[in-house]
Amino acid sequence: MPPSHPLASESGSTPKYVQLAEQLATRIRAGEWADGKVPTVRDIAGEYDVSSFTATRALHLLRDRGLVVTRDRSGSYVAPAAGSSSRLAGAGNWVIVTRVSPGPWRTASESVVRVGFDRLFGEGNYVYRYLDLPPDSPLDDAEKAARSAAQGADGVFFLPSRVSAEACRHDEAFLRGWRRAGVPVVLLDRNLRGERRPLEFDLVASDHFDGGARCTEHLFEIGRRKVACVVASPTSSHEDRLAGYLFAVQARGATPRVIRSPEQADARESYPCVAEELIRLGADGVICYQDYVAVGVILELFRRGKNVPRDVAVVGCDDLPIGRSFALGVTSYTYPSEAIARTAARVMAERLRHPEAPPVRVLLRGELVVRNSTVG
Repeated sequence: MPPSHPLASESGSTPKYVQLAEQLATRIRAGEWADGKVPTVRDIAGEYDVSSFTATRALHLLRDRGLVVTRDRSGSYVAPAAGSSSRLAGAGNWVIVTRVSPGPWRTASESVVRVGFDRLFGEGNYVYRYLDLPPDSPLDDAEKAARSAAQGADGVFFLPSRVSAEACRHDEAFLRGWRRAGVPVVLLDRNLRGERRPLEFDLVASDHFDGGARCTEHLFEIGRRKVACVVASPTSSHEDRLAGYLFAVQARGATPRVIRSPEQADARESYPCVAEELIRLGADGVICYQDYVAVGVILELFRRGKNVPRDVAVVGCDDLPIGRSFALGVTSYTYPSEAIARTAARVMAERLRHPEAPPVRVLLRGELVVRNSTVG
């Protein structure tokens, strides 16, 4: 007898257990198992014509996503509140704004942030849209644009700009518009620009302190002794990464070497400045605040007769495509995109339930991916 819910043939990008998990997730959200009990592994395997191993892996994936819970000797059950499309965020019409700094890296940086939300929202019946807010509009227009975008929205996920004080004023105007429209906001990856700026909105971010510390420790562990850190903007992401770097340097009893990249300079001007400063400081290792910066600095070091990684080991951040595809391969601290998206949705749910609660800050660790820019 043919299966009642056949799966498509497995492709190189979507394993069968992932396809199966997605189909089961859709049925859970539709309330098909409203009594709570999910079919057994054997029943799922027969219904979808897959092996018991595939069915088990699919249920494990649903468990990891928070859709089901497993009880010993009893089976799997729908997790509380998982049987509706409001499971993660309490409602379903979202606006996502990513104010990534302009430059050759913008598209790649935005895609790293968006991929987590695309995966999250692809699992259920959510309505969401990415909004491109113009960076050079008058402040009054910025607030009006935000209030207009808030029409029909249940919440906003917002990655603030870090590029300048003027861009920050636009961010503040957008946030005023959303606040006056009564729409909650969850910030992504960094607080609004400003040194030691108080947190006014919920924030879900990569653990940049952990990133700075682990990248620095990696460089010391491979034998580097004069490790530098490149930062640019007065934002929480750069400040936290610098704090992690300084913590690791102090633990080793080493001398800190901090290089502040000129914010407003063209890339063709800033990368040579950083390379020259590394040479002046005698640095044999460096942490750059983004993979594009790491690649630019590597090329400038090559032009000055330095070998990477023999003379200077270079680490980047965010694990962008340019670092993975660069001939040398850039060691990088990953951006936990999917974990940030899922956590931001849960934080939004709590904000909707408790609008008067103080803002929360949730940090999620990435992973250090070692490539040839540090260990050739």
